[in-house]
Amino acid sequence: MLTFHVITLFPELISNYVETSIIGRGIKAGKLCVRTYNPRDFTTDSYRKVDDTPYGGGVGMVLKPEPFFAAYESIPRNADSPVLLMSPQGERFAHSSASKLSDSLEITILCGHYEGFDERIRTLATHEFSIGDYVLTGGELASLVIIDAVGRLVPGVVGKHLSVQTESFSDGLLEGPSYTKPVEFRGMQVPEVVRGGNHKAIAAWRRQEALRRTFERRPDLLETAELSDEDRRYIRFLSEQTS
Repeated sequence: MLTFHVITLFPELISNYVETSIIGRGIKAGKLCVRTYNPRDFTTDSYRKVDDTPYGGGVGMVLKPEPFFAAYESIPRNADSPVLLMSPQGERFAHSSASKLSDSLEITILCGHYEGFDERIRTLATHEFSIGDYVLTGGELASLVIIDAVGRLVPGVVGKHLSVQTESFSDGLLEGPSYTKPVEFRGMQVPEVVRGGNHKAIAAWRRQEALRRTFERRPDLLETAELSDEDRRYIRFLSEQTS
């Protein structure tokens, strides 16, 4: 079982989401566990103050180290387990990040708010992650992205684990198109190849469509994807078509 420890000022945002859909089923199946810890519960003043004005002046409020350290130290966690701090300054979170983290038995996540963390809080983290080049009002949305992306890779969480091994980014490429019934809808047809029953031909078509979609939408991924000689020939063909 993979356990997520989430330090957050808004635990209800986490609990409301993780009780639903695939992550919720993973929790019910005993494959995942999500626990929240509110730094306000570890304050020592009557106002339960978790932030203060920054030294040196400036706008906004900065999260204080005492309640965050106290919340962190209350967690019954393995000392060697990863601790993630969600920040727009962090490393870009990617499928490869999720894949590595999915092998963990527990993960601690620090969610920020206001104008950010007191710098000393960063010393608790083993990794800093960003989900994009923009700023959110808090780290809860970013932490839910982590929980969802990592949790669904844990065997037994998604009903057919093979499906997570063949989707976008699992092999470095975007996933190609998928179809279901009916064969024709508003003049749009399901390609004959995927209806023909020739599984070798279907696999070849899907690979080419994945290469085509990646070439058109995220050509940067092709620089690091594992490609066969046949893949490279097809990419050259696509390049010649667009030149």
